[in-house]
Amino acid sequence: MRARAVLDPGGLFRYIPLRPHQFTEAVTPTRDLFVLAHLGVARVDPVAWSLDIDGLVRCPQRLTLADLQRFPKREVLSFHECAGNPLTPEVPERRVANVVWGGVTLETLLDKVGVEPTASYIWSYGLDHGPFAGTQNDSYLKDLPLRRVKAGDVLVAYELNGEPLSAEHGFPARLLVPGWYGTNSVKWLYRMVLADRRADGPFTTVFYNEVIPSSPGASTVRTRPVWEVAPESVIVAPAPDERLQVGTPAEIWGWAWSAKGIRTVEVSVDGGETWHAAAVNVREQWSWQRFHVAWRPSEPGGVALLCRASDLAGATQPPRGARNAIHAVPVTVVT
Repeated sequence: MRARAVLDPGGLFRYIPLRPHQFTEAVTPTRDLFVLAHLGVARVDPVAWSLDIDGLVRCPQRLTLADLQRFPKREVLSFHECAGNPLTPEVPERRVANVVWGGVTLETLLDKVGVEPTASYIWSYGLDHGPFAGTQNDSYLKDLPLRRVKAGDVLVAYELNGEPLSAEHGFPARLLVPGWYGTNSVKWLYRMVLADRRADGPFTTVFYNEVIPSSPGASTVRTRPVWEVAPESVIVAPAPDERLQVGTPAEIWGWAWSAKGIRTVEVSVDGGETWHAAAVNVREQWSWQRFHVAWRPSEPGGVALLCRASDLAGATQPPRGARNAIHAVPVTVVT
């Protein structure tokens, strides 16, 4: 077992600088990227740090940061979203950003070690450690099916928006799985193990698993891991509680995103009674997509503006009771 990193701060840590109406920039500045750490923020000496890749491989490797930086660098523009509190997964938190990651593709590293045919998952270990919600963790551990790696865009990232990662964002290197909830992108990465089954830590067996709806009378409960990001959208403008003028044109706009890409966004200006199609920008790499629709308020009073996105696989945001539930913004129309 490798020596543990110093945690500062230790324990659950959150930094949430922006709310949806403040997501005004297409690429989120690093200073405005949220930070969520279940076990604390690891402070790592880059000189002493290395990444081990072993398990079901033909040629185990120990790589330094300099080794990673000698491989061809890949940059990926991607939305990055927190899955929310695993203890209350039905509550939408809207913790999302859109940033550029830089690093080496995991596919490149796996080609170097030579994956055995019996391997089907890769387990990723972070240097953070400690208690969370009644569990003890020697390391933050998540897993990733190898089939996801074959797309070539999963990174061992060491840059964020063109600069080295900060400690809060996983320095010196972290996993980055575009299109998947941030809980899967292990920070302070120090070991990856190729395995023939899923990992057995609390963050794969207890937390971040959703119950699959079953038929009445079913004797067993089936679950699925919280991996791919479901379709979601938020309204950036108008802002909550903004006052708008009757008869004055306004633009309702925001961002929509999904692992599958967004097909349509609809906007309601009457609390969900009727819906209107918005124009949606084409997606670049894994970026969120801007949507907009023109609106001319015709009557004074309080109004709830809503948006709902549907992805290319046909999934649509639910009205309530889910991490990606429909976003509502109250505004007031005045004469």
